[in-house]
This record gives sequence, C-alpha cells and structure tokens, in this order.
Amino acid sequence: MYFPYFRGKQYELLTIKENAKLISKNKIIPIIEPVKKNISGLKRTLQTLKDYEAQFVLIVNPKFGELNGNTTFLQDEILEDLLKEYEKWFLGYILDGKTTIQDIKQFLRDNDKRTIAFIHNDFKDGKQLIKLLATKNYELHHIFCEDHSGKLYQKKFKNQKSKRILIRDGFNRQRNVDYPDDEHFSDLNATYEDEGMDGFGDYLIVGNQYSETGGPAYAVAIHLTYLDEDDDMRIKHFISDRTDTPIDPAGKFIEALEKLIAEINDPSSEVFNSNACNEFRELYKKRHFPGLGYVKKLSMKHHIELIANYLNG
Repeated sequence: MYFPYFRGKQYELLTIKENAKLISKNKIIPIIEPVKKNISGLKRTLQTLKDYEAQFVLIVNPKFGELNGNTTFLQDEILEDLLKEYEKWFLGYILDGKTTIQDIKQFLRDNDKRTIAFIHNDFKDGKQLIKLLATKNYELHHIFCEDHSGKLYQKKFKNQKSKRILIRDGFNRQRNVDYPDDEHFSDLNATYEDEGMDGFGDYLIVGNQYSETGGPAYAVAIHLTYLDEDDDMRIKHFISDRTDTPIDPAGKFIEALEKLIAEINDPSSEVFNSNACNEFRELYKKRHFPGLGYVKKLSMKHHIELIANYLNG
C-alpha cells in the first residue's frame, strides 16, 4: 500500500481530486493534512474520493497553516456531515512532541467508533501509548514519519492488530539553481517489507518542509521521479538556463521544459511515459506556461502514476 502525504493547499488537493479514480484502483491511500480555513476545495476533493469509493486518511489536528489549533468546523462540516455515512477512510491524528497521553485518551473517547490512523511525528511517550492501546486492543494504522520516529520507537508498535506504514521524505529540497541533474529519491517502494512495514509513503516532489508561498523564481525547476533497473526510485531535475534574476518565469519554464521533453522523448529514457508526461508535451507544443503551481501538480501526478504502474507490476 502506498500512502502519499499531502498538505491541503490548492494544487495538492487538485492532484488528489483529478487522480481519484487512479488512487481508488491502485492501493493508494492519500494522507491529507488540511491547512486552509477555506475548506471548499477540501470538501470537493473528499467528495470525489467518496464518489470513487477511495480510501484516505484525513488529519483532524493539523500542525501547519491556518488550521493549526483551529479545527472545530472540520468536525462540524466534514466529519459530521460530508463523511458521516462514509466508511472507507481513516481519522488521522498527529502525535508530536507536544501531545500528551491525556490528549490521546480524550481523542480515543471522542472517536471510539471511527477507524484511527496515528501519525507518529516526534512523540515522546511511546511506552505509555502502548499500555493505553493494550487496554482495548485497538485496531489502528500507525504511520511513522521516518525523520521523527526511530527504529526502536517503530518496533514498539509491532503487533497483529495494527498496520505499520513508513513515510520517507525523499525530496532533497534546495534552491532551484542548486538541484543536480539526477539524484536518489527513495527505495521504500522495494524495501518497505524488509523494514517490517505494511506500506510506505512519501511527500511526493514537495518534501516535508511547509511554506505558504515560494520566493521569486530565479530559476525554474521541473521534477520527475523514475525507477531504475533495480526499482530504486530516483529523481531528475530539469533547470532553466537562466538563473540570475526573477524576471520572465514563463520563458524560464520553456527552457526547463525543453530539457524535460528531450529526456522523455529519448527512446532509452528510464522515465515512465505517464499521462502527465503527455501533458508536458502539450504545454511544449503550445509554448504555454500554466503557472508554477500547475507545473508542480503535473510532477505530483506523474509520481502517483509511476507508483501506480509499479504496484501493478
């Protein structure tokens, strides 16, 4: 099972919504951490996932953006309305360094009839949590953010009633101008079972670092993941030629896109020929710049298509 981790910004939600059918058919369970007070886009995305009977994890205590500490209307408008009669989803709850055992007890009491997924992100009291969960033998998904939950911590939660998922941040975020042409992304797709896990995930081509907006684009970068002959996942970065000033992002996009097109049209390329690649071809044919958010959406779509194809053998 593949668990891509999304923060609920516009293009992340659109990526999920536009790929809901693919997600539903391919053992893909998106994790969604809402970050915007305007939840109209979130509601449309969840409705589409429902329409395709897809599974997903919805986090109800987000730690970033406008909803950090302010989620009452998520309870009212989504949990008690939109998702009230829907069963194929998990209620996600982040366990971080500020979470207490009392917080978890209250959460479990309030949601005793829901299917729970704990997102482990630097929680400090694993032993007490194990004791708490043993009292009722809860059936859970434990989702571990690798950079903030070590191997010994993960091992504590290994039992027959729980599924364990490992999330790895494979995106080495840098200034656009500093990306290499090609670098390693992750091997969890091929090794998660060796790690004793029931599934794997990542933060796609965005990474775990959260920011509301990007800075000026001195260079434009397009990112495409691919699998090499050993099923090791790598990522190619296509960088514009001009990198000195923030002017002409549209022209710089075409410069980066020319390099991407040369790669995906090469018969010897290892890059999976996804529908997203075909959309990049159309943009190049029209010499059209749709905006950096749309470009990121296409890269995320390609990543999902790549893993769906891999999961299908």
